[in-house]
Amino acid sequence: MTIGIIGSGAIGAAFARTLARAGIEATISNSRGPESLNELVQDLGPSIKAGTREEAARADIVFIAVNWTKLPAALAGLPDWSGRIVIDANNPIEAPLFKPVDLNGRVSSEVVADLVPGARVVKAFNHLRAAVLAGDPRSDGGRRVLFYSGNDSAAKAEVAALIDRIGFVGIDLGSLTVGGKLAQFPGGPLPNQNLVKVG
Repeated sequence: MTIGIIGSGAIGAAFARTLARAGIEATISNSRGPESLNELVQDLGPSIKAGTREEAARADIVFIAVNWTKLPAALAGLPDWSGRIVIDANNPIEAPLFKPVDLNGRVSSEVVADLVPGARVVKAFNHLRAAVLAGDPRSDGGRRVLFYSGNDSAAKAEVAALIDRIGFVGIDLGSLTVGGKLAQFPGGPLPNQNLVKVG
């Protein structure tokens, strides 16, 4: 199983750090090219390499964390998705104003799914702040919780296995429409809920 990351900002880098801690290989990319990521990948260690957007997008699981308004450009012209898994870690909001984007009643993951036709989209890794996500998932006598949702049960099972492998506890929130609404920021009740499963 190969993993690609599109977006090297706070969340993309935090996800890469959790993978690196578990010794899992991945290719991280951004809009500025692999050379701009030299310092980051040196810091992360040997399991994470820098690549192009196209290289990251060819992976079996592609993690996407890009500023909301830059998503269409970041996902334009990529190889056919052909049933590969896309982890949508995006929220329809942007710094510095954090003004919600009007999605006309849609859940943000439904909008993202339209940008990656043919992919199996799983919403995950978007409800925790980057610093918490990058930290040790084992805390307070248990393991930190990560929520996920999606419409494809096999894709969700693969993401759940990855969540477990990097030390978190995954909780399935159901479909994108239901779970995406619960975990979406702004509007959902679950963002920034730093929960730990004990026992």
